Amino acid sequence: MQGLLDKLRATVGAPNVLTGIDLSPFVVEGRTPDVVVLPGSVGEVGAVVQQAAAAKVPVTPWGGGTAAAVGAPPARVGIVLALKRLDRLVEHEPGDLTVTAEAGLTLEALQTALRARGQWLSLDPPEAERATIGGLIAANASGPRRHLYGTVRDLLIGVTVVTADGSVVRGGGKVVKNVAGYDLPKLFIGSYGTLGIVVEATFKLRPLPEDERLVGVTFDRLKDAGAAARAVLAEDLIPNAIEILDAAAGAPLGLGPVTLVVGFDGLREQVEFQASALADMTASLGGRRATTLPASAWTHLAAPARDAFASPGAVMSLSVLPTMVADTMEQGTEAARRRGLASAWAAHAGVGAVTGAVVADREAATVAAVLAEWRVIARAAGGHATLAWAPLAVKSQVPVWDDPGPAGRIMQHIKAQLDPNNVLNPGRFVSGI
Repeated sequence: MQGLLDKLRATVGAPNVLTGIDLSPFVVEGRTPDVVVLPGSVGEVGAVVQQAAAAKVPVTPWGGGTAAAVGAPPARVGIVLALKRLDRLVEHEPGDLTVTAEAGLTLEALQTALRARGQWLSLDPPEAERATIGGLIAANASGPRRHLYGTVRDLLIGVTVVTADGSVVRGGGKVVKNVAGYDLPKLFIGSYGTLGIVVEATFKLRPLPEDERLVGVTFDRLKDAGAAARAVLAEDLIPNAIEILDAAAGAPLGLGPVTLVVGFDGLREQVEFQASALADMTASLGGRRATTLPASAWTHLAAPARDAFASPGAVMSLSVLPTMVADTMEQGTEAARRRGLASAWAAHAGVGAVTGAVVADREAATVAAVLAEWRVIARAAGGHATLAWAPLAVKSQVPVWDDPGPAGRIMQHIKAQLDPNNVLNPGRFVSGI
């Protein structure tokens, strides 16, 4: 290992190779890395990966660490390759509505720079102050505004990646329209650093809206909130977010047992009209009051179920048919209650993305039993479930990833082609990738 350390120091500079106590912020699932390396250029990233591959040491890409706990526990954390020094805004073309940035730039820093010129990247995942551009791509992270604006998959138009042999590969371009062919950037979205290390990305942007508003409507039952959400989808309204929060997840908003939160943006007159139409519609469906929420509520909506408990026992993401969102939340709540555990639930109702969090319990087996039942509920609702966060005692009893079926073999084949020596984040993704 000493020989590898010497090579790494020669490549990136001794101050950018961390060992000993400096490794503590980079512990992954209880495993301490052998070393943390902070490259300062794309060339240095490639050189580090080459050195790791030659020494047969696994590499874990690291952005802001917001998704470090996602995935199966690693057998070994060799080199954590932290990209915080690659934090430049490379190019912003306001006329083309595009931006290119290095992977270590935080989303918050990027948005601040873009807003100064009247534009924004329409992504709003949790912890924007920590989440990095590369991390957003690797985890396919998004938030409530995905209802209208989509996810990373809809906004990424170009990417630069360092592959497992240290090669630099570029896909896509810096304009919204490119020639037809294989869409290489999408291959790396949501791959959790197992196929390559994203070092630079280009996104399409949008102008900042003139006005934006969040309207919260209180309901007595999840069933009624679900019916109201479906009614919103059926109308001519153009919401940028449709959220359902149960009592635990919505408590900080102080609106009642169940809250339907709908966001609108655009011209001020359009926002006024749509907010008024929403209030009238939901009143006829059992909504007790419609309230304009403060802008700070957007931050709460990023992860309301997870944040409902100071110390959750586990967090699970369920993808179901949009028509099954309220039923899934009700069934999940009851499954936890039967085992004496409190839970919190929130959903991006228009796209069927549901999150459940269960309160910590002294018995990991009890939490694991609840999660197993939640997964069954998700499958019955036409979807699947992923364990977004849990302690190791729970992960040892509940698979992190749902069964991908035949797609798992395709994914394994792609991994074998791009990373034949299994260097990049091995064993943490679907099907043991």
